[in-house]
Amino acid sequence: MKIKDINLYREGERKIEWASSFMPILNTIKRDFENRKPFKNIKIGMCLHLEAKTAFLAEVLKAGGAEIRITGSNPLSTQDDICAALVKKGIDVYAWHGVDEKDYYENIEKVLEFSPDIIIDDGADTIAYAHKNNILPKGGCEETTTGVIRLKALEKEKKLKFPVINVNDAYCKHLFDNRHGTGQSTLDGIMRTTNIILAGKNLVVAGYGWVGRGIALRARGMGANVIVTEIDSIKALEAYMDGFKVMKMEEAAKIGDIFVTATGCRDVITEEHFRLMKDKVILCNSGHFNVEIDVDFLEKLPKREVRKNITEYTLNGKRIYLLGEGRLVNLACADGHAIEIMDMSFGIQALSAEYILENNLIPKVYNVPKEIDSRVAEIKLQSLGIDIDHLTETQKKYLSSWEIGT
Repeated sequence: MKIKDINLYREGERKIEWASSFMPILNTIKRDFENRKPFKNIKIGMCLHLEAKTAFLAEVLKAGGAEIRITGSNPLSTQDDICAALVKKGIDVYAWHGVDEKDYYENIEKVLEFSPDIIIDDGADTIAYAHKNNILPKGGCEETTTGVIRLKALEKEKKLKFPVINVNDAYCKHLFDNRHGTGQSTLDGIMRTTNIILAGKNLVVAGYGWVGRGIALRARGMGANVIVTEIDSIKALEAYMDGFKVMKMEEAAKIGDIFVTATGCRDVITEEHFRLMKDKVILCNSGHFNVEIDVDFLEKLPKREVRKNITEYTLNGKRIYLLGEGRLVNLACADGHAIEIMDMSFGIQALSAEYILENNLIPKVYNVPKEIDSRVAEIKLQSLGIDIDHLTETQKKYLSSWEIGT
C-alpha cells in the first residue's frame, strides 16, 4: 500500500456511500456476487480513475471473493480520500493525486507484481506493461476507446498474449457513458473551472465519435455555437446533418472561443493552430491521454497559473488558457461521469470479468456478449420501474422465418 494519507478515509467513505446509493446495477450484482463468490481465490489488478464510483466497483469485486490491487489511470483524477477509504476496506492501493510519470509506472508495476488473474484497465497502460514484461493473466477488460485502439493494434500485429474484453464498445457503455456521461461531465469540468457562460460562445469539438456527439449535443443545449472538426467523411456528414457547422481545424482555430478534443489521437491542436487563435481561447481535452493538444509546445511559452487547473500561456501577446494540463477535463477538473452512468459501465466491467473466468478464451479482443449488455439494461430498467413489451411466440417465428407470408 502506498497512498498520501490514511487519515483522509472518513471523507472518502462518505463519498463512496453517496455514490453507491445511486448505483442499483452494481448493488444488484454485489448481492449476487456475495452469494456465489465467483472470484474466490482470484486476484484482480485494476488501473482506473480512482474516485468514488470506481471504489464501489472494487468493493463489488471484493464482495465476490476477489483480492484487489488498484492504482490510478490518471494523475489528476485520483482522489486521496478515496484511496484512504479503500485501504480501510481491505483493498491494496498504490496511488495518490498528482503522481509523476516515474511513480505512475512504478504503481502499475506494483499492481502487476502480485500476478493478477484479471486486469481491469483504462487506457491499456497496464495491459501494455504486462505484455512488455511477459505477465500473462487469464484476461483483461478495457474501458476506453484509446485503450481499445492500442489493443487492436497489438492483435493486428499478432502480439496480443491474452484475451481482452472490449468494454468500451458495449452498447450500455458507449451509448450512455461516452455520449451522455462525457457530454455532461466535460461541460461540468469547463464551467466549474472557468466560471464562464457557454451561451453565445463558439465551441469547437474535435472528433464526432460517441464522445464528440455527446459534447456537441450538450454544448448546443447550453446555447453554444458548436463547430465540429473531423477526419472521417461519414462522421463529418453526420455532424452536418445533426445541425452543426463542420470545417477544418485550421479554419475553426480562427473563430473558436473554447476547444474540446475528443479524438483519441495525438497532435489534434498544434502550433499552427495556436498561432491562428484569438486572445483568451480556452483549450481542454476529453479524448483520454494528454497528447491531443500539443502541451510540449505550450510549455516552451511564458506561463502562469491564473486559477486552479488553468494555465495561461502567452504567444505573440495572445493568451491561451489550458485546463487540467491537457488531461481529461471531466476528471482533472470535475468528478467525472454522473454516478448513474458509471453504474452501467461498471456493471459491464464486473460481469465481463466473470465471463473471462467462465470461458476458455484465446488471445483476442472480444466484444461484450449481448447477454451481458442486455442484463445490465434490464437491471437499469427495473430500477427505474419501467416495463417493456416482449415478443410473442408467433412474432418470434415470424422474425426467424424466410418464407413469404409466415
